[in-house]
Amino acid sequence: MRVVLQRVWEGAVVVQGDLSHGPVHLRGAVDDHNSARIGRGLLVLAGFEDTDGDDDLDWMAGKIVRMRLFADDAGVMNRSVQEVDGEILAVSQFTLYASVKKGNRPSWSRAARGDVSQPLFQRFVAKLAREFGKPVASGVFGADMLVSLVNDGPVTVCIDSRSPE
Repeated sequence: MRVVLQRVWEGAVVVQGDLSHGPVHLRGAVDDHNSARIGRGLLVLAGFEDTDGDDDLDWMAGKIVRMRLFADDAGVMNRSVQEVDGEILAVSQFTLYASVKKGNRPSWSRAARGDVSQPLFQRFVAKLAREFGKPVASGVFGADMLVSLVNDGPVTVCIDSRSPE
């Protein structure tokens, strides 16, 4: 499992395209326009491989919630998203497994197929919410989305459950 974690002042996701397949329910939805929005907190872009399992999801959820990326009174990054009463927005992003080894067109052969990654993403968001102790906003799996953010710092951290550094 790979994650790009961004400390944000605000973040949002809006679903684009034809939604005629039925209603879309977003965690953290703020209106009837298929969008989710957070204030100060973390934007989590998450990608999955076929071999990812609950151990990866558990480790990553715990790491994200406890990671000290927010400043304390001395200006040192020493507080977690929980400690600053922040929010979390999670967005599935298979392109985190892009391989650019050959040619100029990325390959996503390492990314889990939708039938594997969709339940992984849903379980990840649920585990993240349990670790966090409050709801986690999220995008719509597989949808064409517009993601916006105001990166704070900027602070951006890349995490791989198979290569924890």
